[in-house]
Amino acid sequence: MPVISDVLTALEAAYPPALAESWDAVGLVCGDPAEPVERVLVCVDPVEATVAEAEEIGAQLIVAHHPLLLRGVHGVPADTAKGSLVHRLIRGRIALYCAHTNADSADPGVSDALAEAIGLRVLRPLSPHPSGNTGLGRIGELPEAEPFSAFVGRVGRALPATTPGVLGAGDPDRPIRTVAVSGGAGDSYLATAAEAGVDAYVTADLRHHPAGEHLASLETVPALVGLTHWASEWPWCGQASAVIRAAVAGNVDTHVSTRCTDPWTIRA
Repeated sequence: MPVISDVLTALEAAYPPALAESWDAVGLVCGDPAEPVERVLVCVDPVEATVAEAEEIGAQLIVAHHPLLLRGVHGVPADTAKGSLVHRLIRGRIALYCAHTNADSADPGVSDALAEAIGLRVLRPLSPHPSGNTGLGRIGELPEAEPFSAFVGRVGRALPATTPGVLGAGDPDRPIRTVAVSGGAGDSYLATAAEAGVDAYVTADLRHHPAGEHLASLETVPALVGLTHWASEWPWCGQASAVIRAAVAGNVDTHVSTRCTDPWTIRA
């Protein structure tokens, strides 16, 4: 039977920890690498809902995109939100592994999965990494141009439904062919997308002022498609699941969580 370290070796080959940003916290959070593994749950967020799901399916390992303990802590008491999850995982003999900005920059990585879901042919990174053909975000193209209104609909159909949904900002009749994507919060790359000369930019967590200032530019700038953070990164779960399946040759069951862990649950 495979052990947890077998899965981690495959994940770190696909998403090298060296690609992680200096401020990030990636890798094994808790668990014994030598423990056998029969089932793995892949998710975006290591939160109560996904830990409960891992317990329900009998998983010995959770592979999450977001770190549980991103900022330094001095303890994990069980009467705190994150501490209670750590205790719950250890009691349940469930290991937790996180691949965050290393999965963002890997080739293929988070933005490749987003681009593929939308139907783009990836051309290059949006913000290349010094190490080579990796980096944050992707620039791709559609098979043929389509109106921006149709493109926004395409994105909405490609991704799992969320309460806030998918929003577009731009001329609905503008032809869209070249597209930049960035899984997760991406408004820091608005200028980069504009410099790339793409027709549209798809990302999450767009803030009011940066988006407004971008659209008000005197230059021709990409139209914007705004997503929720969870929806923009969820396609990566299928990609990571495929990495695990290929490595363990069918000896480990992999499950992609479909539980929406966006914080927004009510629409007025």
